Amino acid sequence: MAKFIILGSFTDQGIKNVKGTTQRAKAFADAAAQMGGRLDVWWTLGVYDWVAMAEAPDAATVTSFLLQLGMQGNSRTSTLEAFDAAEFEKILATLP
Repeated sequence: MAKFIILGSFTDQGIKNVKGTTQRAKAFADAAAQMGGRLDVWWTLGVYDWVAMAEAPDAATVTSFLLQLGMQGNSRTSTLEAFDAAEFEKILATLP
């Protein structure tokens, strides 16, 4: 499965609705599971309001559930594809 780190910030609407953030995160994780993925969310202090680790069959699946999240209007996200050591070793093995 492909892995992604998602960095999230509340929009003005999201901070007004902050009391529902844990319920929305659970719904987001449930939607990811229905699409064959997994999502874990942590709330953070600093530049980002929350961080998530997602696993999904492919980037298109993650893109779909992030677009669904964005359509709700509570968060803006920035997404990074992530590789564990074994995956990165395979990438390194392709180098000359």
